[in-house]
Amino acid sequence: MHRQRGATFLGMVTIIAILGFALYGGIRLTPIYTEYMAVARAMEQTAKENAGATTSPQQLRTALDRRWTIEDIHSIDVKEIDIKRTGAGYTMRAWYRAEAPFVGNVRSSPISTRPSMSNRPNSRPASRRRRR
Repeated sequence: MHRQRGATFLGMVTIIAILGFALYGGIRLTPIYTEYMAVARAMEQTAKENAGATTSPQQLRTALDRRWTIEDIHSIDVKEIDIKRTGAGYTMRAWYRAEAPFVGNVRSSPISTRPSMSNRPNSRPASRRRRR
């Protein structure tokens, strides 16, 4: 008796379809994740740049606007950043939802987050503070 080994044509098509769908999803979602990282990085750099300095919310928004232009951020506007005075500095918070078309009417929205940064001297961003 001769045993056959290997994958059938239908098995290979199924594997390729699953891998293709995963690759397509990665291609569609990568720009959303990179833009989120750019928003978080811009807020963090602005907080570090203005730490300990006498600033106002308008100066922070202007600094963020410059970084938004350089990073090509479109999913959130600088005016939507919540800037509140806390102690010796300010806390910046962003709440937004980024969506991208996936297939037809199905939309993917992997980013629904709230990056938060503080420009207080010798403090860590609110998202990185240790909880006790």
